[in-house]
Amino acid sequence: MDQENLTVVTVFYFSDFPQFEHGGLLFFIPLLFIYLFIIVGNFMIFFAVRLDTRLHNPMYNFISVFSFLEIWYTTVTIPKMLSNLVGEQKTISFLGCLLQMYFFHSLGVTEALVLTVMAIDRYIAICKPLRYAVIMTPQLCIQLSVGSCIFGFLMLLPEIVWISTLPFCGPNQIHQLFCDFEPVLHLACTDTSMILIEDVIHAISILTSVSIITLSYLRIITVILKIPSGESRQKAFSTCAAHITIFLLFFGSVGLMYLHFSVTFPPLLDKAIALMFAVLAPFFNPIIYSLRNKDMKDAIKKILCSQKIFSVSGN
Repeated sequence: MDQENLTVVTVFYFSDFPQFEHGGLLFFIPLLFIYLFIIVGNFMIFFAVRLDTRLHNPMYNFISVFSFLEIWYTTVTIPKMLSNLVGEQKTISFLGCLLQMYFFHSLGVTEALVLTVMAIDRYIAICKPLRYAVIMTPQLCIQLSVGSCIFGFLMLLPEIVWISTLPFCGPNQIHQLFCDFEPVLHLACTDTSMILIEDVIHAISILTSVSIITLSYLRIITVILKIPSGESRQKAFSTCAAHITIFLLFFGSVGLMYLHFSVTFPPLLDKAIALMFAVLAPFFNPIIYSLRNKDMKDAIKKILCSQKIFSVSGN
């Protein structure tokens, strides 16, 4: 294959989005509502933690970091989905596709690391309470948060650089809701056996985080069950319930998306899993963290009340 043919594809086409007149609007409206809810909800959680001094502790710090990441994690993909539902041109440039994959997965890896840190934080708080303040210092919390971001964004860089060197000479139709490794690599005009190695790397990183989190919460549950006071046991369980729910949602969808290896799902199921992974899991994050947590609800009410006071005084 000559060099001219190797540089033909400069844009990719999302072929599975319906045209606006053929039902695109029916998907556009609920997706727009979900996106706005994710943005507003996670910003409320982020600012509630930053502005309320009662929430200035490691657990809420990590929750605010996770919420902040969720805002950008969804912003990488959902606005493009919305554009594809109402626009005539359902395309994305080669560079745009690479950037979407890089930021989507880098933010996803960072979120997984933050969830892992949150599990370790809860383990220390419940299993080693007398040493908690000494171990989980503000400096360590900052280091863990920043370190998760740095590692998350560096980890994906070699893979994206490698994909950018591959020849793409057609076809250019991506059968997915956004640019992702497997559907893009299948379009490369070269040997893509590296997909298996990429799957193994993803599996190892995912299973490592899952193992650490699972072991932490199993140990936490064991310790909680030994607490003699029913009220204290209830409080400890309620503290961890939101974390465990988010963990199951996040890694459950990640596992379905990236741990099926050579197993192929029907196209509709594949897109439903992608939707759950990229849209629905982030949608439930602000609901779980705000509705199941009294301190968070009080902090959010405080922000909303202060906004009403400002608006009344302004009038």
